[in-house]
Amino acid sequence: MYLLKKCIISLFVCTAISGAVISVGMMKNMPVFKNSEKNVIVIDPGHGGGDPGKVGVDGSLEKDINLAISQYLKKELQDKNYKVIMTREKDTGLYDESDTNKKIADLHKRIEIMNQSDVKLVVSIHQNSFTGESSKGAQVFYQSTSEEGKKFAGIMQKKIASCINDGNHRIEKANSDYYILKNSSPVAIIVECGFLSNPQEAALLSDDKYQKKMSSAIAQGISEYIQKEAH
Repeated sequence: MYLLKKCIISLFVCTAISGAVISVGMMKNMPVFKNSEKNVIVIDPGHGGGDPGKVGVDGSLEKDINLAISQYLKKELQDKNYKVIMTREKDTGLYDESDTNKKIADLHKRIEIMNQSDVKLVVSIHQNSFTGESSKGAQVFYQSTSEEGKKFAGIMQKKIASCINDGNHRIEKANSDYYILKNSSPVAIIVECGFLSNPQEAALLSDDKYQKKMSSAIAQGISEYIQKEAH
C-alpha cells in the first residue's frame, strides 16, 4: 500500500513538473500582442530593375543598398512579430515592359501596395547624394501636412542618430513633393540612410555589418513610434 501511494505521488509530481515545463515553453512561443500582426508594416526598397537610383562614388548602386537594408529590416521586424509587406524583394522595377512611362507605373504600383486597408506604417528606404563629397548622415523625410508623419520621422531620426552614433546632427525634414509621401494613406516616412557621394559613407553603406546596424536602428524606431502611439 505504501509503495502504491509513493508511486501515485511520484506520478503526480512528474505530471505537474511536465505541465509546468510545457507551460513555460508555450509562454516563450506566445506572440507579443502589443507588436502583433495587426501592425502591418510596408517596407519600400526604392528604385530597382532598370532604375539604379543614385550611383555612389565607388560605383555602388542605390537600388542594391536599398534592397539589402530592407531585407535585413524585414527580418528584424518579423523577429519582433510584425507582419511585413515588401514592395519588392529582388532587383526588379514594379512595372510592365509595355508601360510607356515605367517610372510612373512603378510609383503607382508601390502606392497600390502601401494603401492596402490593413497597413499601419510605410517606411521607404533610400540613399542620398550631393554634388560635394563632404555631405553625410542619415535624414528622415515626412509629408509636410502629416502630424503623425512628423512625429514618426522625429522618433526615427533620433533613433538612427543614437544607434549609429556617427555625430550626425541632421533633423527630420518636411517635404510636400515626394510622390510616396503625398499619396500614401498610412503614415509614411522616407529614410535616406546616408550619402553615396561621400566616400567613407558609401563604403559603410555597402558593408553588410553596417547595413544590419542601420536596419536595427530603423526597426527600433518603428517599435518606439508604435509603443508611444499605443499610450
